[in-house]
Amino acid sequence: MFSRREFLAASVALASITGSGLAGRWSRAAAQQRLSEDDLIGAPAFGNLTLLHVTDIHAQLKPVYFREPAVNIGVGQAAGLPPHVTGADFLKLYRIEPGSPEAYALTAADFAALAERYGKMGGLDRVATIVRRTRAERGDDNVLLLDGGDTWQGSFTANATKGADMIACMNLLKPDAMTGHWEFTYGADRVSEAKDALAFPFLGSNVFDAEWNEPAFEAWTMFERGGSKVAVIGQAFPYTPIANPRWLIPGWSFGIREEEVAKHVEEAKAAGADVVILLSHNGFDVDRAMASRVPGIDVILTGHTHDALPEPVKVGKTVLIASGSNGKFVSRLDLDIGKGELKDLRYRLIPVFSDVITPDGEMAAKIDEVRAPYADQLATVLGRTEGLLYRRGNFNGTWDDLICDALLSERDAEIALSPGFRWGTSLPAGSDITVEDLHNACAMTYPAAYRTKMSGDMLKTILEDVADNLFNADPYYQQGGDMVRVGGMGFAIDPTRAIGSRISDMVVLKTETPVEASRDYVVAGWASVNEGTEGPPIWDVVADHLRANPVYTPSENRSVEMKS
Repeated sequence: MFSRREFLAASVALASITGSGLAGRWSRAAAQQRLSEDDLIGAPAFGNLTLLHVTDIHAQLKPVYFREPAVNIGVGQAAGLPPHVTGADFLKLYRIEPGSPEAYALTAADFAALAERYGKMGGLDRVATIVRRTRAERGDDNVLLLDGGDTWQGSFTANATKGADMIACMNLLKPDAMTGHWEFTYGADRVSEAKDALAFPFLGSNVFDAEWNEPAFEAWTMFERGGSKVAVIGQAFPYTPIANPRWLIPGWSFGIREEEVAKHVEEAKAAGADVVILLSHNGFDVDRAMASRVPGIDVILTGHTHDALPEPVKVGKTVLIASGSNGKFVSRLDLDIGKGELKDLRYRLIPVFSDVITPDGEMAAKIDEVRAPYADQLATVLGRTEGLLYRRGNFNGTWDDLICDALLSERDAEIALSPGFRWGTSLPAGSDITVEDLHNACAMTYPAAYRTKMSGDMLKTILEDVADNLFNADPYYQQGGDMVRVGGMGFAIDPTRAIGSRISDMVVLKTETPVEASRDYVVAGWASVNEGTEGPPIWDVVADHLRANPVYTPSENRSVEMKS
């Protein structure tokens, strides 16, 4: 829960953008518990340019369940401000009725019950319906569709085809530009090959050739839409070679490169840009900081941290838009652009309720085509869950607990470590766990489940390092992801403290004894960034565990204690 002071500060900031209420067709429909396609998609004409934004789809072509985080801790100047507001606080801040479609789409509040009422969300064929209708109503020359990246990775079929399934479908959707992050984990050769197959530019102003220190990708491009010149600068995830294996992309260097962004803003302005858009995969807090430090950016379309906010956040003259993940939302930003400036805007975060929005026939056929070779494998049942499986949140989710249980059992380990990836869909209680569901939680190109020995001191160092990546008060040092998940071990954490002093009270759960700094423990984990890591792929480990234990009953995880 955040303080009344923080709540009032956030409310005042919100009111400065939106006025005193959140009037709109979606808000009214939500209050009345009614939805229609027109309620979700229809919008009055405004301005001369419509921006559509999708991001962090993570290769989810079909509708999914995805529970938003119950815990999303902000630190430093971001403490208590969106997007670090969840549950009842989020509903109160944005004046959302509990139990409404908005509450279901945007929070974890009563998710299990509301999932049964409102069903799945997303599906690229539904997204295509939104895009086609917008282009038809506004005209192709007045619409820009921009993809914030993390598009090609996160599913069985994407992993099997190295992103080819997503590329085929996105080429059909016809975005005007994209940037990237997990795309790079297919390796430099595959990214270069795939980029050449795109029908639109792959932008990365902050990716350089490591040997020659020259740009490796097109940094920005100019569009003429609605009688205005619109510059789009691409910003790939700055810490890709740290958060993901460097050996997959040895020839490229990354970084925030704020000075490059500023340079490209000036170039765009000099070339006559009326509006400058940053298509970013920095993460929300990094973009909030960048907006305060780099003048001249009109709109930042944020990505990477999977935040979904129903209203913009304004920093100075820059508007930040957060469009969620997994295809759950499409952002629509209507801009009134005068000569050389953004005069006014209207914003709608469109929730993609799959039972309400009509699938686009052409996209639905393409999705079925790319999935057809794998249909039998995808549908194979491995087990069943008697409780909600989810991942997203700062600490262990129930999907993570299942993965850690499998690592402990199948790899005969005392302690399990599982990465705090934000991607991974949810699964309601009573559902079969299929191969597709499992791969939605772990499909990647470095899946080896290792087994090794680590000292208690090393385990604490790992936890401290990951916590600093997540909770560093300077957002430019936040390297993404949520806290590493643990099995067989508990600990306490104080996110407000400095590195080296956040983690305490580490305990082996089985014996209820403290973790000893000098003792070695058998540790199993996966997704090591080290080249040559050996072990079976994590999906085989979990599948074997489910075959031996076909009914999984999640329990509340009490292994992490919050201190402040």
